[in-house]
This record gives sequence, C-alpha cells and structure tokens, in this order.
Amino acid sequence: MVPVLRSLASGIRGGVGILAVAGLMIATPHAPAQARGPEGFADLAERLLPAVVNISSTSVSRERAQRGPEIPQFPPGSPFEEFFKDFLDRNRPDAPPRRVTSLGSGFIIDSTGYVVTNNHVIDDAEEITVILQDNTTLKAKLVGKDTKTDIALLKVDTDKKLTSVKFGDSDKARVGDWVMAIGNPFGLGGTVTAGILSARARDINSGPYDDYLQTDASINTGNSGGPMFNMDGDVIGVNTAILSPSGGSIGIGFAIPSRLVMTVVDQLRQFGVTKRGWLGVRIQTVTDDIAENLGLSKARGALVAGVTEGGPAEKAGIEAGDVVTKFDGKDVPDMRRLPRIVAETPIDKEVPVEVWRKGKATNVKVKVGELKEEEQQAKDENAPQPEATPRDTATVLGLTLSSLTSPLRDRYKLDPNLKGVLITQVANDSPARGQGLSPGDVILEAASKKVSSPKEVQAAVEDAKSKKRKSVLLMVEGRNGQNFVVLPIEAKR
Repeated sequence: MVPVLRSLASGIRGGVGILAVAGLMIATPHAPAQARGPEGFADLAERLLPAVVNISSTSVSRERAQRGPEIPQFPPGSPFEEFFKDFLDRNRPDAPPRRVTSLGSGFIIDSTGYVVTNNHVIDDAEEITVILQDNTTLKAKLVGKDTKTDIALLKVDTDKKLTSVKFGDSDKARVGDWVMAIGNPFGLGGTVTAGILSARARDINSGPYDDYLQTDASINTGNSGGPMFNMDGDVIGVNTAILSPSGGSIGIGFAIPSRLVMTVVDQLRQFGVTKRGWLGVRIQTVTDDIAENLGLSKARGALVAGVTEGGPAEKAGIEAGDVVTKFDGKDVPDMRRLPRIVAETPIDKEVPVEVWRKGKATNVKVKVGELKEEEQQAKDENAPQPEATPRDTATVLGLTLSSLTSPLRDRYKLDPNLKGVLITQVANDSPARGQGLSPGDVILEAASKKVSSPKEVQAAVEDAKSKKRKSVLLMVEGRNGQNFVVLPIEAKR
C-alpha cells in the first residue's frame, strides 16, 4: 500500500471522509533512538487545553452522479428490491443536495474571541460552530481566509472569559526540540500528543508558500487547524496535513510555521484579506548546468526568466538572466524561497536586492508592490509548422533555426517587435525536445549574449565549446513566456 498525503479535517458522510492529495513513497521503519524527554507534559497540557477548540462546519453538497446506475430487476416482493431502491434514490443524478458536516480543530488567540484554524476545515461552510473545552457551543463568523496558506480566522461572541494562547517564534525551533499537539482527532475532543520537531522547510507541493514543520507527534484526521506548541506553551505551528496510507498517524505530520501564520492572521484581522508583497518577475530553478553557464560557484538563488512590464523589478532595473541571491538582507538559497520572502515583505517598502549579473554581484533597490490575486488567462496557441524553409537557416543542438521574417512572424503570431532567432524544427531524439522546445519558440540569448541570426547562435555554441563547457544556456520566448534552457553541447546535430 502506498502512503498518501492527507488533509486532517474529518468529513462525516455516513462515515469519515478523507481527501488523498499525492502519493509518496517512504523508507522502511527502524528502531526508535533512545531519548530522554521531559518528566511530563501534564502541567503544560492543563494550562493550554482550555484555549484549544473543536470546530464543526456544515455545508450543502451539490455533487451529482454523472450517470446513475441501472436498477437491477428483482421478483416482486424481493427483500433486495427495497434495498436497491433506497440506495439508488440517494445516488441518482437528480437527488436533492445533502448537508455535510466536517470536524476540525482551532485555537483562541485573543480573549475577545478570535480563533485560528485551517481554511479547509471551514471551506464553503454555511454554518460554523466552535466548541470550547467545557462543551460550550458558540456560533462563529468567518473574518477572513487565505487559500494559499490554508489559514482561516474566525470570531465568536460570548460573555465567558476565554483562555487564549500566543504565537512563538517558529524560526527559533530546532530539529529535535520537543513539541506538543492538541486537537480533535476523529471528533474525540481535546487530545494531547507529544513528539519532536522532525524537520523544517518541507515542501509538500500544496501551494506556492510551502515551508512546513514536520513532526512525529501523533496527529490524525480532525487535528486540522490545531496548534503545535513548544515547551514554553507558545504556538509555533498549525497542524494541517499528515503522510499516511490509511488516515491514521504514522509519525509524519506537517504544520504551517507560526512565522507565516502570524503575518496572515494579522492581515485577515485588519483587512479581511491577505496583502502580499510583489516583485513582478517570473523565476525558475538554478540548476548546476545553469550555474556553470552563469559563472556561479554553485547552484543557488532564483533565476529571473522574465520581468513584468511596469512592475517593481523592471523599475529597479532587474533583468531577465539575473539571479536573485539576496532580498532585503535575507539569503535566497533556492527558487522556492524567494516568493515567500517577497510575500512577507511590507508593501511599498524599499529593500536592497542582490543579483548575480554577467559574472558578478550587483545591488539594486526595489520598492515592493502589492500582489493582485486576479487570475490571468493563459494563451493556448498551437503554432503551425512552416511550409518552407527560409534562406537564412542553421542547424545546431538538434534545432533548425531561422532569422525572423515578416511571413514567419505572421505564421507563428509573433510580436512584430520581438527580436531573436526562430526555431522552426526540433529533432525528435534531441535534448531540446526533452526540454520542451518546439517550432515557434524564439531564442533571445545564447550564452548570455543577445542573438538575431542563426549564425550568432552557432558562434555562441562554438565559443562555449572552445571554453570546454559541457552545455550552453539559452533564453527562449515560448508559449508560456520567457524561460532559460540548458542544452548539452554534445547534442550538436
């Protein structure tokens, strides 16, 4: 059985429903190492339990079966006749909507009634109920939610004096530190478990700002939105997902770090929505091959593949081909880190940015903009093959190249101001095909030099070959915008 990544909210539809997100292989178990832990967690648990709540949300499911099963034929009066009639009535395409209840956890961060939980616990809910440790039931209203980080902020009104907890600094938590989780697993109510912080900065492919804390503290379905505490009783994470083949804990759980949660919660409390910093660049991973071509000692930073016109980066002078290595004094070790750093930077703040450009570090100042959440429609254009080969052509690295002419611009629907070298054919067995290059793409730069003819591309490849480089870096304008592609020189055809 292959383990799967699961969200932790319980769904009650005649049973417990669990959403499988992605399959992941795990290593075989080994004997646990001997460790000397604290004498106990009783005092800490007693102090914190009143601040942790159970959350019940109710929504209407409007799902319909696309095609109902045919009714089997049974003799009149058969006991199976009534059974199948009831089953098919509940699952027919025109069946009425069903009310669905999901269970999760949350915690009080302010005695005035603010409650933090996961967005997936209350998503699309028509009614949200918060249940305190003493079983007091309170109706909650949604203050705001953020789907990208899976955080939601609720508000309850009550005359009761509420116990609250405060956030700690997740950046100070070290792998191996003891942690404690409290939540509502399988709807059982306040349950305390303990373990250690197993890893940091986990990317589980759930969103653009993945930076999870991993723990072996036992968390299960229903723990979603519950707090992960350090031994000072401060919240350093919000439990949100587990890796499991069946929905039960196998000691691999994930929590959103408090550093990220605090920023989101503050904005939801102030504005009802999140406001994130925006740089206005499209980035890609710096591979070892790209690092070699750019003269970097090792693969690090975020490679700028494109710059948004009129955006903060363009105004600051950041260019395609730059590698962002530091942003606002923070190191950018890889591509994943940059969006998180920029998103957490205050809007309109002017920050220093270090970029690697043409073999040396360069510093620029950027005024951070605001990220707009509107979705952009992607263009789906299928470029046709050219009917004839133009006169100015060349074949290199498995690519047939042509200078840009007016008929070819019209054929491939290219911007009349675009400058570069057109790809008209890609060899089927070439690395270029494997990198996703296709007819209609335009090479803008080769080996960090602008090119306008096939001969210039050839010259750049020959120059790289004379310098005993194994590959050449191309900047390409394709269907999805600009990006960098590394092609091995040995693939010359």
